[in-house]
Amino acid sequence: MTTTPRASEAQPGARGWHASVLTLFPEMFPGPLGISLSGDALGRGDWSLDAYDIRNHGLGRHRSVDDTPAGGGPGMVLRADVLAAAIDAVCAPGDGRPRLLMSPRGRPLTQARVRELVEEPGVAIVCGRFEGVDERVIAGRGLEEVSIGDYVLSGGEIAAMVVLDACVRLLPGVMGHEHSGTEESFEAGTLEYPHYTRPREWEERGIPDILLSGNHAAIARFRQEEALRITRERRPDLLAGRLREK
Repeated sequence: MTTTPRASEAQPGARGWHASVLTLFPEMFPGPLGISLSGDALGRGDWSLDAYDIRNHGLGRHRSVDDTPAGGGPGMVLRADVLAAAIDAVCAPGDGRPRLLMSPRGRPLTQARVRELVEEPGVAIVCGRFEGVDERVIAGRGLEEVSIGDYVLSGGEIAAMVVLDACVRLLPGVMGHEHSGTEESFEAGTLEYPHYTRPREWEERGIPDILLSGNHAAIARFRQEEALRITRERRPDLLAGRLREK
């Protein structure tokens, strides 16, 4: 299996949550995942990462992985036989990890889905390139299409990093404060309330008095009200979703 040197060196004998990324550019990993919280956790073995080169299963002298789209049209499409062989090499029989395909047509990634993924033994993520991947391998290998937003990237690698960063920070012990993963945007179906710190006055702007009162119940109410206000102003769709769920 082809791994990037930094990925393999960072997690010898790693345990716990295991991520596999199938990509045409394994050298992109761990990238930013190798620093800060996720990098420290990778070094400790709280999670492990391998980046597998899809071209290991490419065809012919040039290890071709794509072909022209059936029915005509622009661009190229990742072949089902090549990609399936790569998935089978990474995911052994009995591997229960979700298999994700980063795709702009996928279901939007949510904090709730991230929390579900953290409860799994890990994930296997396929990074698409070109015009997309052969539809048959999506069905044949049970790939779950996931989107990180309504825009198109050059490939799935950066999107995969987003998924992994969102998951790794929620693994036990990765964040220092026990409430860090729960008191933030989307956890309660709203955006996060505003934060303040010293100095008390800055450019004639002060910290709201209630936050300095020591009244924890009043502070909690203030934060909840501010979270609702900001959500109504910026993401009313989140509040509409909460009402539908009720």
